[in-house]
Amino acid sequence: MSVTAKTAIVTGAASRRGIGRATAHTLAGAGWNVAVLDLDEVGAKSAAEEIAADHGVHALGLGCDVTDDTSVAAALDTITANAHPIGALVNNAGITSPTPFLEVDGAEWDRIFAVNVRGAYNITHAVAPGMAERGFGRIVFLSSVSAERGGGVFGGVAYSAAKAAQLGFARALARELGPHGVTVNSVAPGLIDTDITGGLLEGERKAALLAGIPVGRNGRTADVADLITYLCREESSYITGATYDVNGGSHIH
Repeated sequence: MSVTAKTAIVTGAASRRGIGRATAHTLAGAGWNVAVLDLDEVGAKSAAEEIAADHGVHALGLGCDVTDDTSVAAALDTITANAHPIGALVNNAGITSPTPFLEVDGAEWDRIFAVNVRGAYNITHAVAPGMAERGFGRIVFLSSVSAERGGGVFGGVAYSAAKAAQLGFARALARELGPHGVTVNSVAPGLIDTDITGGLLEGERKAALLAGIPVGRNGRTADVADLITYLCREESSYITGATYDVNGGSHIH
């Protein structure tokens, strides 16, 4: 089957200026049918309508809490009944927290891990068996430069730890699923202009941040979406277990 006969799931893709929504659009532009999953059901449905109208693909928008297995199961049942087989999963849903480690409490720590790590587990664990059975799958995790350099960009220790957990998750999963035609990769964005980081990109703070980026600008959602779409291609079958940096050179290692 070509990608036109498959569905790509993008979690956390309702936000108008987010990486998830840009990725859903870019995947649709490449021929994928798309399922947008988000806590914001109205936003998810609006995104799906926009994607279907812009790209002429089948698009579903569903309310889904990735931290809740029942919610994930219900969303996947709807996709299975109303869409093409799942061929790609983009684990984009995530939350950040700037709370310093000496101030973070257990509840905050668990909340960050619940969405970024357990949420990615819940949906990946649900879709991976079908991908393996069909002999094709593309799974992409949205990690962060914070996981690689140890924070210092936007999120605190909890966020960096959770995003680093995603990297280990993806690498180990790539080893297990590779024999079944399923690739698993991670993308680690740096400073991207989204609703979450918008407040940082002003005045002196913006100038200071940009001074540390060799290409001289903050990232755009399209910079990340294009790479994710590349990793989801059928032709990208020999790329797995990799982490791709999209940070303008702000962190080179």
